[in-house]
Amino acid sequence: MNIKGRPVKGALSAVNEVDLYNQLQSAGLELLQCSSIDGKKSKLSGLSFKKIELRELIQFFIHMEQMQGAGVPMLDALSDIRDGAENDLMRDMISEVHKDVRDGASLSEALVKHPKVFKPLYISLIKAGEDTGDLTASYKQLENYLKWVDAMQAKIRKATRYPIVVSVVVLATIMFMMSMVVPQIVGFLKYLDLELPWFSVWLIATSNFFVQPQFHLFGIPIYGTIIVVVVPLIIIVTIITMKRSSQAVAYQIDSLMLRLPMVGNLIRKITVARYSQTFASLFSSGIDVLGALGAAKNTVSNLVLMEAMDSVEIYVQSGSPVSEAFNASGEFPSMVVRMVKIGEESGKIAEVLNQVSEFYTKDVDEAIDALIEMIQPLLTMVLALVIVWIAAGSLGPIYLNLGNMIDF
Repeated sequence: MNIKGRPVKGALSAVNEVDLYNQLQSAGLELLQCSSIDGKKSKLSGLSFKKIELRELIQFFIHMEQMQGAGVPMLDALSDIRDGAENDLMRDMISEVHKDVRDGASLSEALVKHPKVFKPLYISLIKAGEDTGDLTASYKQLENYLKWVDAMQAKIRKATRYPIVVSVVVLATIMFMMSMVVPQIVGFLKYLDLELPWFSVWLIATSNFFVQPQFHLFGIPIYGTIIVVVVPLIIIVTIITMKRSSQAVAYQIDSLMLRLPMVGNLIRKITVARYSQTFASLFSSGIDVLGALGAAKNTVSNLVLMEAMDSVEIYVQSGSPVSEAFNASGEFPSMVVRMVKIGEESGKIAEVLNQVSEFYTKDVDEAIDALIEMIQPLLTMVLALVIVWIAAGSLGPIYLNLGNMIDF
């Protein structure tokens, strides 16, 4: 219970109940009840249904930068952030960081115990700040970097979420019309006993696929509606499983993704933007070129592009300038290579790479908008064609046989 009398629940790492009591007392909390978490689980697994969002990390580094920049000691800054945390998992994690720092660990050593939250890149920047004695600059770098990552993730979600939602709506509409509307029309046409044109025959066959069992599995009838929903899920799960189980298959899938129209260019632009931004953040913090390149490579998820980034490290290790290494990899546009070369000659490579990242961030935004603008009318056209097909398939036989239906 806190000093305001409100109950507080959480999970902390402690040797025993006395140690837990002392930790909570130092945090201004009163221990009411506790129980041990299964040792097989992680220290904070009791709150595993929650997670620490990226924006909470941004707020953490903003508060650390502001308070330590104003002269507030690190322990006091951590204590204030811990007490103000609304997320239970965030509060408990900062409590453990506070305890480790109080016991003599550096901030980077305390943060590295929470790898699911603080990635090696974050630890590298904090370690660089500790080595240079300017942690506030590292906080600022992390703040800017994480804001950029958050904006980039929002763009990626925008690029994937919209087409998926619209596709599901279109598919659901088609399935509803084929399962509910068309069978009523088919019954009416059969009642009239008319000669059916080819597009009406196809419409009836498609409707029958959705409403009639196509086969039986263990005695259970499998309808076309189930096939349309389940088969794509099976294909997706199979691809993901094969990609995780085989490096060769994963490489081929990533290579195919890069060859897709529009999508491939979008992946390349996002990768170049991430790589450039990460390298610039690390290099400007005082980390050497090879260390910055190695950490920046960890932001690349496509295996084909990761292989190209490996070659960049190899070229730089052999003594080549970064611009020549970028050019030799074959994955960086000539504009990026020229800009990096100018940055090397002027001694402002970090500033130049930040400009590259800003350029490609804007380019990614424009590419995503263009992709959405292309998908929206395309899916609308598909839905319109289906509706026209249903209308023609149902009314066409009546108009074509109108003369035969009239008696004089």
